Amino acid sequence: MGRFKQDVIDLLELVGGAENISAISHCVTRMRFVLRDPGLADVEKIEMLRSVKGTFTQAGQFQVIIGNEVDDFYNEFISASGLEGVSKEETKKAAVKNQNVLQHVMTSIAEIFAPLIPAIIVGGLILGFRNCIDSLLLFENGTKTLVQISQFWAGADSFLWLIGEAVFQTGIPVGICWSVSKKMGTTQMLGIVLGLTLTSGQLLNAYSVAGTPADQIPMWNFGIAQVRMIGYQAQVIPAILAALTLGYLERFFRKIFPAAISMIAVPICSLIFAVMAAHFVLGPIGWTLGSAISSVVYAGITGPARVVFGAIFGFFYAPLVITGLHHMSNAIDLQLIADYGGTMLWPMIALSNIAQGSAVLGMAALQRRNARAQETNIPSIISCYLGVTEPAMFGVNLKYVFPFICAMVGSGVAGVVCTATNTTANAIGVGGLPGILSIKPLSMGSFAICMLISVIVPFVLTLVLGSHRGIGTDTEKTASGPDLSDAVAQMR
Repeated sequence: MGRFKQDVIDLLELVGGAENISAISHCVTRMRFVLRDPGLADVEKIEMLRSVKGTFTQAGQFQVIIGNEVDDFYNEFISASGLEGVSKEETKKAAVKNQNVLQHVMTSIAEIFAPLIPAIIVGGLILGFRNCIDSLLLFENGTKTLVQISQFWAGADSFLWLIGEAVFQTGIPVGICWSVSKKMGTTQMLGIVLGLTLTSGQLLNAYSVAGTPADQIPMWNFGIAQVRMIGYQAQVIPAILAALTLGYLERFFRKIFPAAISMIAVPICSLIFAVMAAHFVLGPIGWTLGSAISSVVYAGITGPARVVFGAIFGFFYAPLVITGLHHMSNAIDLQLIADYGGTMLWPMIALSNIAQGSAVLGMAALQRRNARAQETNIPSIISCYLGVTEPAMFGVNLKYVFPFICAMVGSGVAGVVCTATNTTANAIGVGGLPGILSIKPLSMGSFAICMLISVIVPFVLTLVLGSHRGIGTDTEKTASGPDLSDAVAQMR
């Protein structure tokens, strides 16, 4: 046993013993438990362990935040418990029995988009950088951009569009089809091919459909019927529907074809029927559904009551993260970008993340003489300002409750200003301070103001309320209100 010996022994006991653990794994910062009886876990005592930065339950898993040393902690825990660790995928499968229908749907959506997020963030940052060099009039008395005065940067701007276009036009449908195939356990290469058929150069680009007269849209003419040859670049719902159809078709054909011809018959039948369904039926339906959803959201963000929308969304986004419903925002953001060339939803998400980090900043100021608390506070602030909110939310803000509320208030105020100024992002980016690079140039000034609000309001409110409650003094209590862990568990 190593330096985590006592904490490992205590954690094993506090989760209900080895017999209460049906599966265990870990990720970058967290231990992931699937407990046979989640009620046996003593959350309050677990969070008092020195190595533990916080806990939360999500997607049927009881997760304990350890930090960057989770590898060593996990190895010691496995050794002490006598259990065998499993992969994250196996842990997720074991956790399904602890989920209700809504949680299962949200988890599935999250698992589809999670592998795509790194590419989407990179694409967003690249588009943001291109906007800075080809749209901001910063040179020759504010009359020219960097691209206009430099051949090098003009070439760089053109080159970087190669990546941006690949991510946000071709990459989204192809990535979704691959990810769904992976999740369903079907042939991933068929998913990739299906995605490519949705974005083929033979088709009329989705961005050109609106400006093309109906009689000039290319058609497949089958004699008995004609089908429009339209691409689904950047479209989310058509790709999901097509990929699900491919997956179920492949599962069906695997059952009915004998093994002798399965290798040939299953792929060809699955792919042909899936592509037909995608272009003849599902694509148009998915396009209509996606456009309807984005139209409703866009109307809320830009309509006469947009500041009310901003206040509500900004205030309640953080609680959505607790329930897992926030995963829907990825699909909505991508649809808004496809339909309107930008999203006004994502800036508020980034502001909510910043607000959570700012509330922890207030706690760090209050607890500046508490070295134990700072071990959690400081890393949480850094990760939150870089877009990772879990340590801040679950390790600090939800533990004390009032910083979480202060962050919600700050995020709500920032949401009002954000919608009032029509602050728009080109793409999904890093959900923290670097997120400004993904904002349209004309909106960077207003977003910077919103960022200041998201920093100052939660910080000041946390300082005031924390001082009133004695945080940072000898009389400090771990929580100054009702224990939120039970409420959070009920929400999930």
